Amino acid sequence: MAIEPLAPSTRKRATSKNRVTIAMVAREAGVSVPTVSKVLNGRDAVGPETRRRVQDALSSTGYQRRARSEPRKVGLVDFVITELDTAWACELLRGAEQEAYRLGTRLVLTVTHDRQANPREWLSTLASRPTDGVVLVASSTRHVAATRLRTIEAPFVVIDQFGVIDQFGGYDHDIPTIGATNWAGGFAATEHLIGLGHRRIGVITGPDDVRCSLERLDGYRAALRRAGLPVDERLVRQGDFYAEGGRRGAAALLDLPEPPTAVFAGSDQQATGVYEEMRVRGLRVPDDLSVVGFDDTEVCEWMFPRLTTIRQPLAQMAVLAVRNVLEPAHPALRLELSTSLVVRESTSRPRR
Repeated sequence: MAIEPLAPSTRKRATSKNRVTIAMVAREAGVSVPTVSKVLNGRDAVGPETRRRVQDALSSTGYQRRARSEPRKVGLVDFVITELDTAWACELLRGAEQEAYRLGTRLVLTVTHDRQANPREWLSTLASRPTDGVVLVASSTRHVAATRLRTIEAPFVVIDQFGVIDQFGGYDHDIPTIGATNWAGGFAATEHLIGLGHRRIGVITGPDDVRCSLERLDGYRAALRRAGLPVDERLVRQGDFYAEGGRRGAAALLDLPEPPTAVFAGSDQQATGVYEEMRVRGLRVPDDLSVVGFDDTEVCEWMFPRLTTIRQPLAQMAVLAVRNVLEPAHPALRLELSTSLVVRESTSRPRR
């Protein structure tokens, strides 16, 4: 929609009269100006009820931050990630660093350590200094609430391995994200095992409040239904995408009176835990249990036998994320890159 400029004689008076200030928002909400500033900048030192009043006031008054015309580049792009203790995380970091280098900027790494009791308050750190863009990979949904992300004034993209969930518990489709076709990957992994003749196929998921985990599980169930096989919930075990979760899930499945002949491990890291549980029990992959992972990280080639898995282009996801924040001419709100099945030696026809 085109907006006609004001006449020179009235432009200044109309602008000063109509602009909503932080002070006006503070009066509307019945709070102080610093409190409004804290909410705008994503600070945590505001109670839930006060934060809600401020957000309502921002909405009702139509407050808009002053648009920055052609902001000065500082040569930095922030990359925020949960941990660096997996091959999955390192592959994302590798892609982001290579693209930042190609575009002539430096990558600033922040590790949020979400698995620890007191994670670092990374959002406040970002608000305290200039940046040309932010790429976020986070596992804790409370860290990626839409209202907090929108306080970042620089362009940002979420690599949604874990999904973006707003304060109401639903997915916020206005947040720019880059992901993979997780449902199709779960379907392909299960279909591969069905094609080999397996009829009792277990699955070890990721956390049950994580988008990609739910999509992979849905793909698993859809493949079973398409093949006319029952979905036995006793064969569904929740993991955490880490090796310990894979080992716990494998132990529970193998202890069943009628254990599965194959397992979709949900991630390559969890597949390593399945392998370890098999080794401890004196069982062999794939003779006693076929195993499929998800990610196709470097570890797959070093496992014995080499791991059949679903490949998602992790490095390319990070490349596109960095490119979109540094060159945001026409960024798409949602990009999904294709997954594909990579067959190696960890799957075979069932022996029993």
